[in-house]
Amino acid sequence: MTDRAQGILYHLPASELRGDALLPLRQLQTYYPDLYERHVRKYADRPHHLHSRVEPLDCTWADVVFLAPVHPLPLFRAMRSSRVPEPWTLDAALLDPARTVIRLMRHGQAGHYPDPHDQHDYLPFTTAGLRAVNRVTQAALDRLERLQPGDPVLPWVDVPHVLHRGSIPVDWFQ
Repeated sequence: MTDRAQGILYHLPASELRGDALLPLRQLQTYYPDLYERHVRKYADRPHHLHSRVEPLDCTWADVVFLAPVHPLPLFRAMRSSRVPEPWTLDAALLDPARTVIRLMRHGQAGHYPDPHDQHDYLPFTTAGLRAVNRVTQAALDRLERLQPGDPVLPWVDVPHVLHRGSIPVDWFQ
């Protein structure tokens, strides 16, 4: 049996939850097309990104659920957001390490979108990997504080992602 990662992961509450699991976009498209249409709009200016391969999981970006290894509060404060949602938390040990990976994110394109990834941007989903990425960097906070009106508001662009292939039961979250 593979060792389970120890740590806490975060997910912003679903705006409109249906069913008993968080679904990747591809499954949303099948089961809840209206929700899919709402969420896929985030990729309107970069639709190719949905087809990007997540090689360690042998799937695409549209096949994974995104989690954060960091609490989102510092990100929203840096953006001077008046709305700071309380995130759902998830015990990392519940996720199968064979279906989960840590993706390092590097911002490019004037700091608004991530640079293309390569094989060096993935870390195994382990306790050590989570400990290495569980803090918001000062560079990420500085980028958010410099956002100008009209800039895309993408707080996670340079924050590592935890990618899980497939759905995650909602009752696993606190």
